[in-house]
Amino acid sequence: MPVFRVEKVKDYTIMPNTHLRNRQLSLQAKGLLCQMLSLPPEWNFTLQGLAYINKEGLDAITTVLPAEDME
Repeated sequence: MPVFRVEKVKDYTIMPNTHLRNRQLSLQAKGLLCQMLSLPPEWNFTLQGLAYINKEGLDAITTVLPAEDME
């Protein structure tokens, strides 16, 4: 499969491959992490804020996050 490279000047996200290769993280958790890293710092990083921008909603967000992070 060919790799397409583009000049990155705006609207892109960089993250370490370590997170994507972490076998302890589910595919859903990796996707949520990618999405969270793409959001601006002033974003509403609450469960409700994240559920608002996702089709699956609040239940899906809460099942992705570990319970100890919710306290």
